[in-house]
Parts: sequence; C-alpha cells; structure tokens
Amino acid sequence: MAAKFLPATTLRLTPFSTLRFSSFFHISKPLFRPLRRPFFEGFPANARRRCFCTAVSESTGSGEGKKVDNSYENRFGSKVGEFRRKLKIAEVKGGADQGLGRVGQSLSIMGWVRTLRSQSSVTFIEINDGSCLSNLQCVMNPDAEGYHQVESGSVLTGASISVQGTIVASQGTKQKVELKVDKIIVVGKCDSSYPIQKKRVSREFLRTKAHLRPRTNTFGAVARVRNALAYATHKFFQESGFVWVASPIITASDCEGAGEQFCVTTLIPSSHETTDSSIDAIPKTKGGLVDWSQDFFGKPAFLTVSGQLNGETYATALSDVYMFGPTFRAENSNTSRHLAEFWMIEPELAFADLNDDMACATAYLQYVVKYVLDNCKEDMEFFDTWIDKGIIHRLSEVVEKEFLQLGYTDAIELLLKANKKFEFPVKWGLDLQSEHERYITEEAFGGRPVIIRDYPKEIKAFYMRENDDGKTVAAMDMLVPRIGELIGGSQREERLEVLEARLDELKLDKESYWWYLDLRRYGSVPHAGFGLGFERLVQFATGIDNIRDVIPFPRSPGSADF
Repeated sequence: MAAKFLPATTLRLTPFSTLRFSSFFHISKPLFRPLRRPFFEGFPANARRRCFCTAVSESTGSGEGKKVDNSYENRFGSKVGEFRRKLKIAEVKGGADQGLGRVGQSLSIMGWVRTLRSQSSVTFIEINDGSCLSNLQCVMNPDAEGYHQVESGSVLTGASISVQGTIVASQGTKQKVELKVDKIIVVGKCDSSYPIQKKRVSREFLRTKAHLRPRTNTFGAVARVRNALAYATHKFFQESGFVWVASPIITASDCEGAGEQFCVTTLIPSSHETTDSSIDAIPKTKGGLVDWSQDFFGKPAFLTVSGQLNGETYATALSDVYMFGPTFRAENSNTSRHLAEFWMIEPELAFADLNDDMACATAYLQYVVKYVLDNCKEDMEFFDTWIDKGIIHRLSEVVEKEFLQLGYTDAIELLLKANKKFEFPVKWGLDLQSEHERYITEEAFGGRPVIIRDYPKEIKAFYMRENDDGKTVAAMDMLVPRIGELIGGSQREERLEVLEARLDELKLDKESYWWYLDLRRYGSVPHAGFGLGFERLVQFATGIDNIRDVIPFPRSPGSADF
C-alpha cells in the first residue's frame, strides 16, 4: 500500500540548532502532539527520502516535477568568495615606464591622504597605501561623485579614502601618471589633531607615536626593507637546503651564561592584581628563598637570549637548520645599539667547522644585501638621499668584494700599531669594542667587511670549541662599516669531556644542560653556527643610526609602550 504524505505546508520545523539527528523533524503543535520518533519511521526507504525532501523544501505544493537540492551547503550556507589581491600604488607606478602602460585604465585605489590642495576648478590629493614610497596624485573636478566630502572638509591629511577613476598621463614633472577621479569615498575621517603632517618631525618625537610613525616616508621605507630582508633570509636558507626550526621563547637555560635574562613567573599575581600584590604573597622556602617549586614550570624560567642550543638539537638530526625569531636580554643599557627585545637569525650547520661557518655567513650577507638593492630601489634611493649618503655604493661593495679574515692576535697587533687614540684599552685578552671594530673595517681595510677569528676563550661562551693551543676558541665575528660586529659565530664544542670540563670551569650547573650534553653522547658531529641580530642588519641596510627606529615597537629600559 502506498504511503500517504502530509502537505509540507502543515509542518513547522524545529530550529536547526536545537535538533537531534535521531529526531530531525517533528510535527509540532498546534496540529499534532510532538512525536517521539520521526513521523516517517516505518515507511519504505524511497518514501522516507520523498518525505524528507518535501519537509525541507517547505514548498506550497506537492513538489512533484521539481528537482530539490537537499545538500546542507545550499540549505544553510553560502560559498566563501574568491580572494582577490588589491591593486597597489606600487603596481600602478612600478615598472620601467612608471605607469605609462596603464594610461586609459579604470581602477580603484584605497589609501591614506598625504596632502590636499584645492584650486578654483581642480583639487589635487596625494594618497599613499604603504606599498611604496611614492604617492599617487589624484586630480578631481567638482563634478566628481563625492566631491561634497572635499568641500565639507572631510578629506584631510591622514584620512583614509577610496578613489575610482582613470589613469592619465600627468602634466606635472614629479610623476609620469596620475588618477583622474570619477568618485571618492571617505572611509575613515581624520581628526585635526593628527600629528603626522607634511612638515618634518624628529625621530625622537616619532618614537612617542610608534602607532602612527609607519605612515611617514622614513618608517614606511624601513618597514619595507625590513620585510625584504626577512623574505630574503628565508629564501637564502631554503634554497641552501636548510630547515626552519621554531626555537622556544621560554627556557630554563642561559645560552650566553651572562645572567641578563627576563624571569618568567606566575608567583606574582597576574594582570590587574599585579600592582596591588604584596611581596609577602610570593611563596618561600624555610630558608627564606623563593620557592620555585611552586612556580608554573616548577623551577626558574626565563625569556630566551638565543635559540642556538635548541637549534643544535635539530642540526644533529636534520643536518642544516636555522632559527629566526624574537629573543630578549635584560641588559640595562640605554644606548642607540641595544634593545631588550630583538630578533635573531641563527643557522646551525652539521658536519661543519669554523671555515664553513664563515663561508655561510659571508654568502648569506651578500645574498640578502643584493636582494634589497635589486628589489627596494626606490626606498634605497630615499635612504641614500636623506639618511646616509653613499649607502648604496657601500652596500654594493659588500656584494662585490671578497671578505677578509684576520686572527684576533693579528687584530690586536694592528690596533696597537694604529696611529689613533682609542677610548677603550687595546690588550690581548680583552674583547674588541665598537670603536676598534669600526676602525678595522672602515679605516684599516677601507670599508671592506672583515672577519676576526680565534678569540681568547676567557671572553667567549662555554659552547665554543677549544683550539689546540688551549688559549683560544674557534669563534668568529664579522665586522662591517658603520655597525662594527654584525655577525658572531663559532664552531661548537662537540667533545663531551671537553664541554663538561668547560662547564665546571665556569661553574655552570651541568644538570641544567643534561640534554645538551646528550647530543655529545649520541652520535656527536662537528658542527658550527652563527647569530645575527636582525635589527642591526636592518640598520646596516638602511643607514638608520638608532636601533630603536628599525623595529616596529622598541623595548628598552623604561619603555614598553604600545
């Protein structure tokens, strides 16, 4: 006997969020008492399908002769739209023809107003979207749609706008093309108190406006060059067969052994309770010391100063790896060369010695510098004109010239013979200061990068491989003009007994480095690596003299705003 079906119009469907699949559709009051089972249970399979489709469609008729789409995606959702890359000013004005190839094209550009000047019959608006140093000049007549926003004063420096129009050849001399505006939309108004105006302001002032300083020419250019250097870093190592490894930010070991680390603890109440907390609330041992066993990690923990030790673990498994991430140092130094939070590039090479390490560092630096010169030409011309005259020539020499290596002992002898008075003493066994490093690379060798190698072991870290003379270690520092030390590296000590003796000599707790020592127990290999402060690299590439101006939000003693 054929099953009989209720018209779909007599059904009221329970909201989807409250349904159980065991009772997907119930007939609810007032027509019928709700059933404990689906009303179509017991019907033949083909009848169930017809009933289900009829209920879902909520059609006003029988539904016969109509094909019903029963899929969830058509009943409850819609497809995500296709991602479309926004057209940027850099693309409009880029290329050898500086945009002339786009003349006649209609397009839409979004950005922020840099300048606005109105004449009797025409208004000129320069906008910038951050994709390049150049602004796009927009020419607008009073008949353009949305022109009333200009007349009402809504279009001010700093406002965000969207403009639509046609690219035309410019009648001015500053640019090849401009946009003849058909329509303007003010996306976000800008208050008259906006501090970034056309007039120049000091970089010291802009540090107090770090949330707005990327809108200036200088800091926009720094951000783009920093981005290019980061991209080139990954590109170099990936093309060279390295594997990127994410090293931990929280650690229980001190890689450098200097003790200048930020402590990570939950013993002090968090968030808003911190300022009101009493020091007596910190748990203590019977001896009156901090009871670290009650802390989050059960022992003292710190923000890392380097990912090197962790990187070595992966180098002894994957051969060649690199780390690229944030590091921290609680050094109370308020100079233009130091930050409390900075980024480090740290490759580790297995089956490698100090010579391999120096070769890798040299190839890396030449690669990333060349990449910036080739791909950030407009920004580099800006730095060469306004920040550091001659920087393009200096960087070009880094790419083209061979790097030199010099032993530490020879470097000391060179400095002692220099016809120059230094502020800091020069003596074998003392570390080189910035003035010594710069003299060597800028004056003694005429602006050529120089690598100093084989330093006294007393001034270097515990993990550096001891040389056969027993006095020096296989360490190296790369010196470059205007910066001094840019890269520091070494061959790592792969001999277990020598490393243990060195830890004892420096009175470092071997138990804290048990896993690091294990690498020497299980298939140890000669390996080497180096560390490069990324912000110093950005300084080197841009000529910016203060390191706080090459990182988006600088962290230094007494300063953790934004």
